[in-house]
Amino acid sequence: MRILHVSDCYLPRLGGIEVQVADLVRAQREAGHLVEVVTATPGEPLPGVHRVVANLPFDLPVHPRGTAHLLRIMASGRYDVAHVHTGAVSPFAWMGVRAAVRAGLPVVATVHSMWDPVTRGMYRALQGAFGWRRWGLVVSAVSEAAARPIREVAGPRVPVQVVSNGLDVTSWRPGPDGPVNGQVDRAVHVVAVGRLAPRKQPLRLLKLLEAARSRVPGDIAMRATIVGDGPARGRMERYLRERRMGWVSLPGRYTREQIRALLAVADVFVAPAPRESFGLAALEARAAGVPVVARAQSGVADFVRPGKEGLLGRTFDDLVASVVRLTRDSALRQSIAEHNRETEPVRCSWPAVLEGFARCYELARG
Repeated sequence: MRILHVSDCYLPRLGGIEVQVADLVRAQREAGHLVEVVTATPGEPLPGVHRVVANLPFDLPVHPRGTAHLLRIMASGRYDVAHVHTGAVSPFAWMGVRAAVRAGLPVVATVHSMWDPVTRGMYRALQGAFGWRRWGLVVSAVSEAAARPIREVAGPRVPVQVVSNGLDVTSWRPGPDGPVNGQVDRAVHVVAVGRLAPRKQPLRLLKLLEAARSRVPGDIAMRATIVGDGPARGRMERYLRERRMGWVSLPGRYTREQIRALLAVADVFVAPAPRESFGLAALEARAAGVPVVARAQSGVADFVRPGKEGLLGRTFDDLVASVVRLTRDSALRQSIAEHNRETEPVRCSWPAVLEGFARCYELARG
């Protein structure tokens, strides 16, 4: 099959959508498909990547004449399907949807974010202006939590499928000769990984760790590592200094190899954001054998069951209690870690993801 992916953002940017789309392109090519990408992200030439770039401030990934450029690419490529990747608001990606409809291409639109009330209102307004529900789209969401608000807006005429983000799960398994969670030192090691941006509530994560530490007996040592970078880092560093939380480390951005090494010596992984559409970092931790603490209303609940792969909570206090419970109960922590190491999250493996998108493509073509 000849597939054209359309995404506002792509390599060399390294956000969640960019990395996931690049991995999907690689997996589909390895499966024998002819795959190309069109993006508004500037960068060095890459095989099969069309860059539609405008000279805009801050290298914004959008083009004022993007629809015309997309139509030209689509007309020349003889593609079987256009696969568009969107966040909450992705102008260039939705130009791709419109161009594909005008070009007569089947369209699958993957939504990588959680639609909040403002976003839902915006798409209702766009329906009134453009009637996008009649375009013959097939929409996919990365989790059941992300799919629910989309279905509410899209209505019965637009199929909304759930296709997980993909992960090479075997590559995240701890090696037989490597360190096992909790064996490096006597401290219980709590880890979080993600962009330090306000919407991820990183200061609330620090307050969560502080509250949990205050409820852990003094004879149990506890330390935490928060990997990532972003605009909230300065505020987090000030908070740690003011609260004298020297047991929390902010090492900055890590490579995937560094994250693998960190997870191999972690005891608990925390993903506290309530509007997490999927939680790829949490999936990596689960695949590495680490018990995960996350929100029950987030996309993490698709691959973490309470007491099996980790603990889920609906409120801040629930998450604090979950971290405290896993810190104090070494037997529970070990049983969850053993389960995670011995069982793979099959729905998130690349064969399952490719099969899910193949179903979406056939539905769109039909």
